[in-house]
Amino acid sequence: MKVSLIVAVYKDVVALRAIVEALQTQTYKNFELVIVEDGSSKEMREYIATIEGLELKHTMQEDKGVRKARSQNNGILASSGEYLIFIDGDCVPYTTFIEGHVKLAQKGCVLSGRRLNLPPKLSQKVREGSLRIVEMEKNLWRYGYLFFDKEARFRQGIYLNPESFLYKLFSKKARATAILGCNFSCFKEDMEAINGFDESYGETAVSDDMDLDWRFRAYGLELKSCKNVANVAHLWHKAHDRGDASAQVALMRKREKEQKFRCEKGLSTH
Repeated sequence: MKVSLIVAVYKDVVALRAIVEALQTQTYKNFELVIVEDGSSKEMREYIATIEGLELKHTMQEDKGVRKARSQNNGILASSGEYLIFIDGDCVPYTTFIEGHVKLAQKGCVLSGRRLNLPPKLSQKVREGSLRIVEMEKNLWRYGYLFFDKEARFRQGIYLNPESFLYKLFSKKARATAILGCNFSCFKEDMEAINGFDESYGETAVSDDMDLDWRFRAYGLELKSCKNVANVAHLWHKAHDRGDASAQVALMRKREKEQKFRCEKGLSTH
């Protein structure tokens, strides 16, 4: 199955470099990398031009404030895979990341993943190149002290083979399935059916996960967890303030009540 990995970026070339390095060691090979830039920076273009060994696409748009939903829709339209995986440009995947999504993928379902949050010092090491996520994932026990850091969510960095008895045992327990925009996947035809990300919510984060979550369910899909199978490590950064979203959330709830799962301002408006 051909996969399109859609990575949402904005100016952070250093983090993208770490992501690309991780993608060059993926255990699953039949994928393309679709870098969706919410802007059009010279530095990003120059770096992307140096990437080798990966099937690659790069979409850009005018930098007019936060328009992540639109940039992700650009990527969906440019993609050629039948299966789509979405991550943010500050989330570095494990070597088994794409394989994990593919192994758990099934018709009628959306997969919702989680992330290991690296603290500032470890994030800086990744950015400097002195720590590679591939080394960390294979020796996670060395970072066991993160278990006591509630912000790190250490358990979400533990990898379990989806075919193992241990995973099957844990997967029977109730697991959070709410979509996080930094790590989820679906069949392209399902994303097209709901008309992609809703661009009407402006610079808020509503379209990233909350809105998609109910629209997929209203369309008739089941959300399942891929926690501990499709893992990413999130690089620390200062929190981004995307403004008061109360009005947008109220609008979303109204649409949810009316079950209008196909958005008006999405893929079809490009």
